[in-house]
Amino acid sequence: MKRRAITFSALFTLLAVASLPATAGVYTDDLSKCLVSKTTSDQKGVLVNWMFSAMSLNPSVAKFVTLPDAQRKAFNVDMAKLFESLVTVTCKSEMQLAVRYEGNTAIGAAFTVLGQVAGRELFSNPEVAKGMSDLERYLDNDKIKAALNPAK
Repeated sequence: MKRRAITFSALFTLLAVASLPATAGVYTDDLSKCLVSKTTSDQKGVLVNWMFSAMSLNPSVAKFVTLPDAQRKAFNVDMAKLFESLVTVTCKSEMQLAVRYEGNTAIGAAFTVLGQVAGRELFSNPEVAKGMSDLERYLDNDKIKAALNPAK
């Protein structure tokens, strides 16, 4: 039961702080490094899919996303397997030390770093970068320059 509580706590923390900058102690840093260096691009894709699935439930974007329950379940199952593998095999010793010396929040903080790295990989895709750069067509650069250079 305690293991399940720690797992849910870590996953909840990951979602709750995914957009926040990660600050951590040395053991959490070691866990973060392990997660980032030993996670493949495909595994980072599993994380991104799971985060997208969860974020798509937010009412602000839910109206634009149709994600079948079976697909959402598949994303959850894949992420559960990945999470379990990372903390019980791949980065087990780093996870144990981080939790022992820095508490359960170390897991969430380390997975936040992994999520940030996975997100950077997602945004480095040429199609995604092109989609993001389309914003520039609608910006008034003169207004932005004026705001950046206050009157003297």
